[in-house]
Amino acid sequence: MRKIVAGMFISLDGVVEAPDQWHFPYFNDEMGAAVGATLGSADTMLFGRKTYDSFAGAWPEREAAGGEDAVFAKQLGDVRKIVLSNQKLEFTWRNSEQFEGDFVETVTALKNEPGGIISLSGSVSVVRQLLAAGLLDELHLLVHPIAVRKGMRLFDEGETAIALKLISSETFQTGVMSLVYAPADPPAGDAVAGYDEAKTHLPQDEQ
Repeated sequence: MRKIVAGMFISLDGVVEAPDQWHFPYFNDEMGAAVGATLGSADTMLFGRKTYDSFAGAWPEREAAGGEDAVFAKQLGDVRKIVLSNQKLEFTWRNSEQFEGDFVETVTALKNEPGGIISLSGSVSVVRQLLAAGLLDELHLLVHPIAVRKGMRLFDEGETAIALKLISSETFQTGVMSLVYAPADPPAGDAVAGYDEAKTHLPQDEQ
């Protein structure tokens, strides 16, 4: 089965909206390598409509301009791009298509197709749905040392907690932390455990 990997720029207070307004001062070679590793290893990308429109409005022009980011722009153009939207869409960016129908059925079928890694960049609504459905294999968070204090958070309010386990971590020279998570089972033990249970793990007076 194919793996789905999502990458997000996120602030210390959990904001993922409009990273172009606070993210770039922290972008360095370390972050470029991390982003490139996530996107460069994929042969398919999933998008929500808003994120797709943002990418399609910028990267084809950058590829055509032939600047220093043209190679990366060509990589994005060459991969298969699937947009999950309830609205009928028309595409001008090559290798773009729309998946319609039930979200879980559509993504499950995609994971069962032959191919390599399926990646996401941004597309908060899609990431939330993947997490809720248990279809996301890895969540790559680039945590910036800034509290943006306004904007959409990655995790919205809900009744069901989402358990994750840390796979790897790295701290960049800018203070950005690169954290990779995977789905996990809820913590073992009594779900209503409180301080009386937790205090057994505190240092004890040996006298």
